[in-house]
Amino acid sequence: MSTKIESVTVEMTAENKCSFCKGSKCCSYFTQQIDTPRKKSDFQTLLWQIAHRDIEIYKDEDGWFLIINNSCNFILAGGGCAIYDERPTICREYDNDWCEYDEPAEDNFKLHFTNYKSLLKYCKKRFKRWGK
Repeated sequence: MSTKIESVTVEMTAENKCSFCKGSKCCSYFTQQIDTPRKKSDFQTLLWQIAHRDIEIYKDEDGWFLIINNSCNFILAGGGCAIYDERPTICREYDNDWCEYDEPAEDNFKLHFTNYKSLLKYCKKRFKRWGK
């Protein structure tokens, strides 16, 4: 015996958009803007930072940023927020009109370093006398 299930089309709105996102991408990391690195010592600091677990670095049109890949403690298994009514202001002000569900942030990175080795390679290219 088979059962026929009728499909239903659901219009995506700002109010229900997050329910379409798998993994609650925007709540799985946060970014911190950093000063533009210019000197070897600035890049030495970045190397130290990226040597830590779950850290990435990127540059886009707005500047340089650390990515801290660490999920929010209050994300529920289905992707909802366990403290929705008491969530922090930054969460309340988050606008999902255009978010990573629409386009991955990485698509707009000018530079992106996912590990120590990739940043070190960039440093050696940028500073010809890096190891000297």
